[in-house]
Formats: sequence, structure tokens, C-alpha cells
Amino acid sequence: MRTPFGKAKGQYAETRADDLVIKCISELMRRNPSLPPERIDEVAIAATTQIGDRGLTIGRTAGMLAGLPISVPGFAIDRMCAGALTAVTTTAGGIAFGSYDVVIAGGVEHMGRHPMGEGVDPNPRIISEKIVDPEALAMGNTAENLHDRYPAITKERADAYAVASQTKAAAAYAAGLIQPDLVPVATRSAEEGWGPATTDEPMRPQTTMESLAGLKTPFRSHGRVTAGNAAGINDGATACIPAAEDVAAELGLEPGMRPVSYSFVGVEAEFMGAGPIPATEKALRPAGLTIDDIDGF
Repeated sequence: MRTPFGKAKGQYAETRADDLVIKCISELMRRNPSLPPERIDEVAIAATTQIGDRGLTIGRTAGMLAGLPISVPGFAIDRMCAGALTAVTTTAGGIAFGSYDVVIAGGVEHMGRHPMGEGVDPNPRIISEKIVDPEALAMGNTAENLHDRYPAITKERADAYAVASQTKAAAAYAAGLIQPDLVPVATRSAEEGWGPATTDEPMRPQTTMESLAGLKTPFRSHGRVTAGNAAGINDGATACIPAAEDVAAELGLEPGMRPVSYSFVGVEAEFMGAGPIPATEKALRPAGLTIDDIDGF
């Protein structure tokens, strides 16, 4: 489950980052009353830039503030975009090893309070020794580089993908497919008081190819990456309950999915968006699957 996502400096502008993931953990426990809190073996929460309200080993503090027993440990993890997925795979490995029975894994980002790169001090050798290209320090530039490497991915194709994404999200909301996974969050505003966040704020179902065509390309003159087809700068949190199959059955937890395989692969930092390609290929092999076996991404 997850919170509704907010735009940076939007509906969660005055809401703490840790409160978002605390709400997810609390709601997970409320929705699964057959799970005794003391049976939780670990809380793994991912966050990039672990300072401020995402510091102090957020997995531990969020678990305590969500009402879990003091005996439940927790830790923080950071793998940037893949952080929450890493929290899941890391704890799933602990389950497979026999060290855990039931865990809580998730992640939180609050780009409004903690912009990417806040407080970082990259070692100058990274640039001076040409370990990475300087363009690797800005995601928008790495996206433009992907268009260079894969010229078949034109701006028009990227815009069409963006429009389709907005259209599908609106249709999923209309069909009631997304709402069951959301937990409402009480938001604070010094000017407007308290109010509920119940829907994803970044959605723009009115998006069209024509409206995207006129947007600026801030990362490169006459480029292809715009605010309409790029990754959003958002706030939100997620959480789930990985569990051993026999323990899930014992506690009456209804399985939502079964992990089959996973993989992480490094690529040149200035082409970071290409990482899922070799990672997907590597994950498919031990599972005995091919790309044609996958119905959705």
C-alpha cells in the first residue's frame, strides 16, 4: 500500500517525510489484524538523502512511531530510485535464509523538503579522474543522453508514452483499481489548516500531444526531455509485508504476489536510465523466463 503521491511543494509541503511512511506502516497493521505486532522481525525503509526528517535510521524510528513494539528492529537503505525495491529484496533474502518470518519493507521520498543532491559533497576525483561524465549529476541530462544513444526513442514517442500514462492512470482511478492501495493522509497547511490527501496530485488527465509539444526542453536547447515526459518530482511513501509462505498461511495473511527473481546491474552513470535493460535480462535468466513471458512492466 502507499500514500497518495504529492507534487513537490504541493499537498505535503508542510507534512514531515517520516510521517508519510509511519502512516503506511500503521495502516498495514490495521488492515492485517491477524498479524501480531511482535511477530514483525524487521522494518526496512528506503530513503535517498537520509538527513532531517529522513535521518536517525528511519526504519527504526518509523516502526516505533507507528506503534510497533520496542523489540522490533529497523534499518535505513538507499539505492536512489530502486531503494524501496531493495528494501523488499534485502528482507526477502533474510526470509529465504531463515532469519526472518515477517517483515515490513518500503520507502519514502519528499522531494519538496529534500531536493535530490541536498547536502551531498561528491568526491572531486569522480570528475577529475573522469570516473563519470559531469552530466551524470543531473537526471535530465542523463535522459537526453538516452535519446542520443537510442535515436528510435524520439520526443514524439516519449510524449505519446506520457499521454498514455496519464490516460491509463485516469481510467484506473475511474474503475476504482488504485484507491484500495491508498491510505489517506492528514496534511497540514499554515494558511489553509488541516485537510486530507486522498488522490495522486501529479495526475494531469487533460494532457495531450499538442500540450506537450509546446513545453520547454530545459536540459538541452532543442532537446527532447520536458516537464511533461520526464520523471516527476514528487513526495510519497510505500510499504508492504514480505513473509515466509508458511508463516503467511499460519497468520491468515492473504498473498498478493510471489517473488521469483531480482537483479541489479550498474551502467554508465551518464546513461543511468538504461539500467533496467541489463537488470531485466539478468533477472529473467535464473527464473527461466524471456521478455515474451512478461505481461506488464
